[in-house]
Amino acid sequence: MMARSLRVAPEYIEKVKSALRRNSYPSLQKFAEDVNPSLSTVKNFFGGIGIDYENFREICEKLGLDWQEIAHKEPETQPPKPQSTNGEPSPFITGAPITQPRYFFGREKELKRLFNLLKRHPLQNAVIIGKKRSGKTSLLHYLKNITTTPAQQLRPEQKSDWLRHPENYRWIFVDLQDARMQSRENLLKYILESLKLQVPTPCDLDRFMDVVSNNLHSPTVILLDEIGVGLQRCPELDDGFWESLRSLATNHTGGNLAFILATPESPLELAKSTGHSSPFFNIFGYTAYLGALTQIEARELITSSPIPFIDEDVDWILTQSCCWPLLLQILCREKLFNLEEGENNDNWREEGLQQMKPFC
Repeated sequence: MMARSLRVAPEYIEKVKSALRRNSYPSLQKFAEDVNPSLSTVKNFFGGIGIDYENFREICEKLGLDWQEIAHKEPETQPPKPQSTNGEPSPFITGAPITQPRYFFGREKELKRLFNLLKRHPLQNAVIIGKKRSGKTSLLHYLKNITTTPAQQLRPEQKSDWLRHPENYRWIFVDLQDARMQSRENLLKYILESLKLQVPTPCDLDRFMDVVSNNLHSPTVILLDEIGVGLQRCPELDDGFWESLRSLATNHTGGNLAFILATPESPLELAKSTGHSSPFFNIFGYTAYLGALTQIEARELITSSPIPFIDEDVDWILTQSCCWPLLLQILCREKLFNLEEGENNDNWREEGLQQMKPFC
């Protein structure tokens, strides 16, 4: 089935920009005047951000590009892989979780607390709560990737030594919005395969418990994204399932297993509202609440632009975004496009405010 949206693969970003110049378009504004998609859609295309399938094909046809060649091939289902370091990466990411640590900013307080729970024995469980688009999924990916990312792929001075022996840790990211993860058997198989443990036949809950209890001897963190979806839409993930996970974490893995949940609201309240009574949701002793970034963190994100912004624009971005990560990314993206196109005007501000509206 054809994806509803497509984006340019990172390794082809420079190719599509070259195609713009080859077709004698001096700016994205001029190109947008010749196609049906709006200027903001055109900007998203050139920035490697997902756009509607038909718009993607039309833009490629106008530029003389093979849309099938340049389209990103990785399905946007779990587990996402780190963004490619080939080609030209997008400095400001607005439509997808941030998986490459160098583009993640802020959350220092939350990171300190979460890694403190994970660097000592027994590992302890935590919940990340924040409204939609507050960066919960990106934070899960950051926890998973930061301690083993090579220094040359990080920003200068970016802290990565959160764990004493990061190579011993195993991280499993589960997106419960992925239909494949909503089947009990599929989810159990995925966890075992991620741990490189033998998958029994059949892979039922009893056999899964036996395999993990007998073989999990290294610190392991299971990151459960969109836990509310698992509770609301997945009848196979019933109280018996959650009780078994609780039993593994508390009694059968020697303190080597922890869970970190991401959710817009309290998992206890979610469990009650969906008719679940499992004590699994009582084992989370720390909750990280994600709000706006601090001014210092927001400024660090802004100054990561490959083309510096003047102080007046920085102050405007901080004020209009209220330091919310997604809104910061949107406004920085629009300002960077403006600078890259040599458009010495404030039109980017109007466009940025327009792009922000759905998330305000």
